Amino acid sequence: MKPEIIATTQAPSAIGPYSQAVRFGNMLFTSGQIPLSADGTLVEGGIEAQTRQVLNNLKAVLAASGAGFTDVVKTTVFLKDMNHFAAFNEVYAEFFSEHKPARSTVEVARLPKDVFVEIELIAAINGE
Repeated sequence: MKPEIIATTQAPSAIGPYSQAVRFGNMLFTSGQIPLSADGTLVEGGIEAQTRQVLNNLKAVLAASGAGFTDVVKTTVFLKDMNHFAAFNEVYAEFFSEHKPARSTVEVARLPKDVFVEIELIAAINGE
């Protein structure tokens, strides 16, 4: 079995030597997504707007692999400022309302392009 590179034009292209996601068997591992639109433009606005864009990017990457948010088993969230946690969590809950994967959230000193949030995830495709 070989890893399969997952790519979609519905999310921003990788800005470095990595893939949007890699599928290995029934497991999908995404790279961290930051709040860039599909054309690579940085989304303006606060933590809410940036979180929504990141999750929409991840939704597009999941769809390209035949998965959705209900297939997600783990997310890792990187916040520039933990004071944004409550506002971030409200938007996150819009995407993960009933289905609640495991999650780690950490504050970091700096993120690419000085954004407020970056999220990566792991999904099990087709519930396998």
